[in-house]
Amino acid sequence: MKVFIVGGAGYIGSHMVKIAHKAGHNVITVDNLSTGHRDAVLYGKFEYCNILDSKKLNELFSKHRPDAVMHFSAYSLVGESVSDPYKYYNNNVSGTLCLLKSMIDHNCKKLIFSSSAAIFGNPIYTPIDEKHPRKPINPYGKSKLMVEEILKDFDAAYGLKYVSFRYFNAAGHDPDGELSERHDPETHLLPLIIQAVNKRRKSISIYGVNYDTKDGTCVRDYIHVNDLSNAHLLGLDYLDKEDSISKEFNLGNCKGFSVKEVINEVKKLTKKDFLVKEEGRRVGDPSVLIASDQKAKEELKIKSDFTDLKSIIKTLC
Repeated sequence: MKVFIVGGAGYIGSHMVKIAHKAGHNVITVDNLSTGHRDAVLYGKFEYCNILDSKKLNELFSKHRPDAVMHFSAYSLVGESVSDPYKYYNNNVSGTLCLLKSMIDHNCKKLIFSSSAAIFGNPIYTPIDEKHPRKPINPYGKSKLMVEEILKDFDAAYGLKYVSFRYFNAAGHDPDGELSERHDPETHLLPLIIQAVNKRRKSISIYGVNYDTKDGTCVRDYIHVNDLSNAHLLGLDYLDKEDSISKEFNLGNCKGFSVKEVINEVKKLTKKDFLVKEEGRRVGDPSVLIASDQKAKEELKIKSDFTDLKSIIKTLC
């Protein structure tokens, strides 16, 4: 298929561009490079565009006539969403509406949407499945949930079919070494730890050591970015079936690792030590976040090549 990968210059998007190209799809990256990197787009064509620019979007849809869209173009820093909610609702919701309008106007009715575990808020139970109540606790999570509700309406009104993937913690780098995680500022635990290993930062902070977990630190579920991208490919294949209906899936490894476990595993694999500081809890951090990926395994037949923490960390080193 000819596929627009919107946000394809970012961390997950650039890995998706590579994997979709290798799978034989004709990929066109659409990105405004506000957080992405032009040199991360290694395959296919590149078009500079802000998703809030309806005129340019319509020009690109008329020019390329894509069969489907993969949408990764969202701001995703939870703390920033609290301090600047306008930025998040404007881009993540209003921008998505502009994108969806262009899709409908050009009869492009297949969408893969990058959603988030943030739509669930504080978990009532784990592992978190698709039936878990959705009660986001920050503007980022709320913006993602708003888009999921909008997609239901667009399906009912215009016949737009979508697969929405709610992922937990994307991690790891391209095993070939061509792509990496390059957020600025970096907020994710694993790349921050690697920065400490490489002496690019002085220490790593653990925020809270008195949670109700086995070692007192938060437990999170990590899924390798390639496994994530391959799941998106299966979602695209699913949407290409004539009888497909819109669906939502949670994506993770269904395994949890505490902050201390992650730190200790990196130290073990790299044989390097670094300073670890214990600090107070951050507001809104749940004790445990683990995904149930059972529905995606059963219906999309997803599988993981990186099933343990060690294999994910090795791609970072």
